Parts: sequence; structure tokens; C-alpha cells
Amino acid sequence: MQNMSGGKTALGLDTNVGALLCYLPICSINLIYSIIVLVVEKDNRLVRFHAFQSLLMIAACFVAVIAVVIVGGVLGGVTGSFAISMVFSLLTWVVGLAFLGATIFMCVKAYQGSQFKLPVVGDMAEKWANS
Repeated sequence: MQNMSGGKTALGLDTNVGALLCYLPICSINLIYSIIVLVVEKDNRLVRFHAFQSLLMIAACFVAVIAVVIVGGVLGGVTGSFAISMVFSLLTWVVGLAFLGATIFMCVKAYQGSQFKLPVVGDMAEKWANS
């Protein structure tokens, strides 16, 4: 039942290509494909793991950006300091670039067929993929 390397996904793609598409940050392919995988894929746990981890990574990035924007806006508004607003604006860019770097790294790991677990979200993804 567990198809870890080689073979095909339920969508007819090679396993490593299917895992890579879960992280591909172009035009929201990662979001759309990961949702499709979770609906369609039942047997290939490697691709399911990468789909769950990708969605959790997207959610974590979204939450981090929203938190930085809110904190920066509140602190900038309360203090009236343009400098604080700019620092938090730059911090938003840092979070976005870190997310981009992580997705590129995960694209490479997924294409190699590795089940590399990210901190926090990796354990959750593994648990959900095996259930």
C-alpha cells in the first residue's frame, strides 16, 4: 500500500514530480496541487506527506506575515514612528524571502524522493499523511 519511491501517483505523475509540484511556488501551483493530491491520492504516502507539509508551510507563512503586519502597524501607529513601520515592512519581506527559500529547498528535497521534515509542521504532516 505504501508507495515511497518510484511508481506513479493517482494523477499519473512520477512520485518525485508529484512531490515537487506540492512545493512549486509559481502561480499558486503548490496550493492548488496540494489540495488536489489530498482529495485524489489515497495510496502514495510520500506525496500525501509533501502535500500536507506544503499546505502547513503556506499557512505558517500567511500567519507570520499577518502577525508582522499587524504588530508593525500597531507599533507604528502608536509611536507615530515611520522608522518602526519601515523596519516591520522589511521584516515582512524577510519572512517572504525565507518562505521562498524554504520552498525552493523543499522542491529539491521532494524531487530527490526525500521525506525531509520541517520543524513543527513536518511531524504534523507525517501524522496526517499516515492516517
